[in-house]
Amino acid sequence: MTYAKDMVLQEAFGPSEGAMLWVKRVTLLVAGVIILATTAKITVPVYPSPVPISLATLSVLSLGAAYGPRLGLATILSYLAIGALGFNVFASSTAEFNGLEYIMAGSGGYLIGYAVATLALGLAARAGWDRSVLRMAGAMLIGNVIVYLIGVPWLHGFIATEGLFDQTAYSSHWAQTMAWGVTPYLIGDAIKLGIAALIFPMVWKLVGSART
Repeated sequence: MTYAKDMVLQEAFGPSEGAMLWVKRVTLLVAGVIILATTAKITVPVYPSPVPISLATLSVLSLGAAYGPRLGLATILSYLAIGALGFNVFASSTAEFNGLEYIMAGSGGYLIGYAVATLALGLAARAGWDRSVLRMAGAMLIGNVIVYLIGVPWLHGFIATEGLFDQTAYSSHWAQTMAWGVTPYLIGDAIKLGIAALIFPMVWKLVGSART
C-alpha cells in the first residue's frame, strides 16, 4: 500500500474521519504531553549550566514529525501551558521552582524554541522528509538550530540581567553562554539526530509492509 507524500505517521493509523478521528487526536495529544513531561525529567545535569541535557529535544522533534504541524504544535503548546500553570513538567523544574518563574529563567528560550521547532518538523514531515534518512537528518538539524537560535540569546540575556557572568572563568558573556547553553549539548544532539533519522524511514517501511 502506498501513502500520500504529505501524510504524516499518525495519519497512517486509526480513523481518518468523523468523531473517532477527534477521539484519536485528543488521545494522541494527551499521550504526547505525557511523553514530553516524562522524557523532560530524564536529565543529566551539566554544571554550572542551568540547562540540563535531557531527552526532551528528541521527543519534541519526533512528535512534531510524527504528528504533523497542527497536532504537533497543539501538543507542545498544551505541554507549555501545563508547565506555565505550575505543574512540575519541565526538565529542571521543581515543586518550588516552576510555572512562569521557570519559563522566564534560563531555560525559557529553549522551551519557546521547542514550539517553533515542532512546527518546522511537522512541515518537513508533510513534505515527506521523514521517509528519507538524509532528509530526516536535515529536518532534525533544522529543528535543533531553531531551538538554539531562540534559546541561546535568551540564556545570554538571563546571564546578563541576573548578574551571573563569571569574569574569572569566561572572557565574555557570550563565551559563558556558549559554555552553558551550547557546547555541552552538541554531541548529545548529534546522537539524537541520528536516532530519529534512522527510525522514521524505518517505521514508514514497516507501515508499508504491514499494509500490503
